[in-house]
Amino acid sequence: MTQAHHHIHPRTVNYKTQFFSSRMRRAIDTDKSRMEDFENIMTISKETYFITVRLLHRESRMLLKLSFSTAKTVERLVACNVGRVRWMSTGMEKGSNFFFRQLFDTVSSTYTYLLGDMKTCEAVLIDPVLEHAERDAALIKELGFNLLYAMNTHMHADHITGTGKLKSLLPGTKSVIGKASGAQADMFLIDGDVVFFGCYKLLATATPGHTNGCLTYISHEQGIAFTGDTLLIRGCGRTDFQEGSSETLYHSVHNKIFTLPENYTLYPAHDYKGQTATTVGEEKKYNPRLTKPLKKFIDIMDKLNLPYPKMIDKAVPANRVCGLY
Repeated sequence: MTQAHHHIHPRTVNYKTQFFSSRMRRAIDTDKSRMEDFENIMTISKETYFITVRLLHRESRMLLKLSFSTAKTVERLVACNVGRVRWMSTGMEKGSNFFFRQLFDTVSSTYTYLLGDMKTCEAVLIDPVLEHAERDAALIKELGFNLLYAMNTHMHADHITGTGKLKSLLPGTKSVIGKASGAQADMFLIDGDVVFFGCYKLLATATPGHTNGCLTYISHEQGIAFTGDTLLIRGCGRTDFQEGSSETLYHSVHNKIFTLPENYTLYPAHDYKGQTATTVGEEKKYNPRLTKPLKKFIDIMDKLNLPYPKMIDKAVPANRVCGLY
């Protein structure tokens, strides 16, 4: 097993590094009147000009601390992300090549997410379920996608991951999980790593608390985030097993998710009441647990008295080895 390197770049190079080639600058010159100075591209609202390379923008500054191997990589990112953004209720960019599909497992109430670039046909799959691996592979083939990564938000306790099975069904696919999870995978992510597929990318953000290895995957271009079990719709993941910590989860949500723009759409790993998505603003206002002060939140979590997960003794050992046992 190796640390992520192809398409996944750790944040290692200071953003002040002069890596813009003349070709890369020409890629942006199409609308230079709107972007005369890179270092002034920081007051961009959701309805104005959108570009990934914004040197003084806090969130984009993190994305710029990447170990880009070649100028061509940066040029591709810049060229792919220049354009007007029209925000829809789903958080998707209207008229883009971004593909999104939410899939569901009725037994464990797990959501699986297929994201792709319809131009390059590169795709990623988040939180696949073993029993639906063949369904997912068939859909990916039908749509003509090349699945680069089968990714998990964390090591699940309520179902067995389909990442290992998908690797056999779709040769070339790599399994991905947080390094802190302790599970086996082809690639391991830490806080701040970025996963690329086509012209799009996901920022891996560490949000432990439900488990030590929980990650939230954020697409700032689309205004969406995949929160796993850390933050659910009007709820959150339990913290009474798998190294769970109510205090850690509380800080993860408040410091890493609630600090996102309020119009970002959030997609959880589960929902048990038929809902499919929420927003940062909704959860900050209506979440019955996480709107409480820390001490009250810990008290709520301590008194949940939930039953022992029926799949945990089978799922956790299997998920430690990529769902193959």
